[in-house]
Amino acid sequence: MRRLTLNVIRLYNADMPIDERPTVYSTEANFSKPCPRCHSNPCRCRKPKSLPPEQQMASIRRETKGRGGKTVTVVYGLQLTPDDFKELARQLKQACGTGGTVKEDAIEIQGDHREKVAARLRQLGYQTKFTGG
Repeated sequence: MRRLTLNVIRLYNADMPIDERPTVYSTEANFSKPCPRCHSNPCRCRKPKSLPPEQQMASIRRETKGRGGKTVTVVYGLQLTPDDFKELARQLKQACGTGGTVKEDAIEIQGDHREKVAARLRQLGYQTKFTGG
């Protein structure tokens, strides 16, 4: 029975090369895993570019789920580089007078500051819309 299962798996993955001895651990100083998107080492993926603010729509929502009842304002839907995300987050935190962070292509500002965030984004040239309830 076990042999049959292994044969089915091999037939299913017949077109994929089988690495008989994959690297699990290396002591080489310059060893790094290949990029998960382009599968090359070093990465050859195109670096993301920031669009101008006039071409972007910033969506703003309020969240409380999974935060122990605390409210955060989330700004998402922007195409920015990681450095530009950090800079925009810094400006929004300063405008609201509160803390926040950048997580997974979204900016989280502590507290319900949707109006302040929208006003600051409009000053910077972004189009804004409120989403959620």
